[in-house]
Amino acid sequence: MSDELDDELEFESLEDDRPGLDDLDDLDDLDVDDDEEDDDDDDEDYPEDATEEDIDLVLALYREEGAAQAMELDIELANDLDALIAQLRRIPGDAGALAMISLANEVFVLVRVRGKTVQVFCSDVVTALDWPICRDVVDFLGEELPVEDDESAPVGDADILADAGLREFDLESIAENYDEDAPELLAQIAKKIQFGPQFQAIANL
Repeated sequence: MSDELDDELEFESLEDDRPGLDDLDDLDDLDVDDDEEDDDDDDEDYPEDATEEDIDLVLALYREEGAAQAMELDIELANDLDALIAQLRRIPGDAGALAMISLANEVFVLVRVRGKTVQVFCSDVVTALDWPICRDVVDFLGEELPVEDDESAPVGDADILADAGLREFDLESIAENYDEDAPELLAQIAKKIQFGPQFQAIANL
């Protein structure tokens, strides 16, 4: 009986052409190198931070017990969408808080946070090649990155202020006025949503 069991337990030895542990280590190294190369490529494509001279204004608008309020935000938030969203969540607005950012007088970004809802809008998608916050907006929206030959156009949630009285069409029309400085365009938006004096007090336009 024992001999029969021994015969049954004997398996034909097959050649194993799978990588050995040493080979797997080599393959892991190759994978890591590929990942590092991808990260390096992403870093090369990502725009450099806007400097203090590049940043025109960074502020938040909100209503507290119905009264319009405005507050200046740290200028570093003009380079980091995630940090900006986190900061807006801390503001006790009746209907959330709206951030307004202007860069180099050429582009503005709007970010509105209401509870778990986050809406973003950028006046010129092509500036995603130049400024981190604009790149963050495009990434947040899941849109394709522009190329240098693309034409300027707004991108994002054009209905971001619809409930405050600024229709999608009107916001896009303001954003597409590329002959006007971005802070002036933000002043127009603030006035239309009944935050004109509060905006002017911080922007000093």
